[in-house]
Amino acid sequence: MAWRFRLAPEQNNFNFFRWQWITFGGSLALSALSILVWAVMGLNFGIDFKGGTTIRTESAIAVDVGAYRQALEGLPLGDISVTTVSTDAFDAAPKVAMVRIAALDSQEAVTPEQIQQVETALRTIDPAMTFPSVESVGPKVSNELVFSSVMSLVVTSLFIMAYMWLRFEWQFGVGAVLALLHDVLITIGVFALFQLKFDLTIVAALLTILGYSINDTVVVFDRLRENLQKYKTMPLRDVMNLSVNETLARTLMTSVTTLLAVGAMLVFGGDVLRGFSLAIFIGVLLGTYSSVYVAKNIVLLIGLDRSGKKKSAAPEEFANVDA
Repeated sequence: MAWRFRLAPEQNNFNFFRWQWITFGGSLALSALSILVWAVMGLNFGIDFKGGTTIRTESAIAVDVGAYRQALEGLPLGDISVTTVSTDAFDAAPKVAMVRIAALDSQEAVTPEQIQQVETALRTIDPAMTFPSVESVGPKVSNELVFSSVMSLVVTSLFIMAYMWLRFEWQFGVGAVLALLHDVLITIGVFALFQLKFDLTIVAALLTILGYSINDTVVVFDRLRENLQKYKTMPLRDVMNLSVNETLARTLMTSVTTLLAVGAMLVFGGDVLRGFSLAIFIGVLLGTYSSVYVAKNIVLLIGLDRSGKKKSAAPEEFANVDA
């Protein structure tokens, strides 16, 4: 028989409840600590949430992001982000860039004088450089973006809970959403603790984390539901432990392959993708952990009705639909 690499043995008998007050209790402590750090230190909001100005540049020479940053050093400006824009799929050296400048904390917007300083500094790289568009985002629009971002996370979580309720039982929905909340809170806590830039790309990463984490959790819960029907007299805790052991190899394989891809993007993706990649990387680790140690523990604390009573028509109908 050909040798195959395995991340976990075919037959597992790990006791995932052995250190539950350390693993599950540690998750609760980290979540509470993340909320505290978020409340005390706040988030380092990017241009999307603070307001600022985006300047489009066009040059006859290829864009050198490092040279752009160096030219803008020393100017009285907030955070600066320089990204290249490829206008020709066959042009390996893009000549168009987007320079995003955040307003200073003491200002509501970037002033015309500051925009003029930026344009003058960039023309030291290419005197013929042009600036075809200058767009500003004010505090009101930024506040609306913050509200929309929060609502997107809340609405997504509610839809996930509704799906889990219809797919399984309401206890599974509560366990899944609280596990997702654990993943998001700790990820935000890391960004708050290290004051990493938090913008719309990070919100997109958080939504991606929700989708990835619930995927792993559904696999575990689906096996748990099958085993609850198969082992009707086995204690709930033992059935949960068996279900996690049976899906462990699949969970680890999915997580490792995802981490390899995201890790490559984190290392080689450059400054523009670094925040997004880091959020996804942390979220994948947390999502795998919460699927094994958090979601099922919450369901165990709530308890399940194993009396065999007939369910309502709607849950039964959805229970037979493959995820």
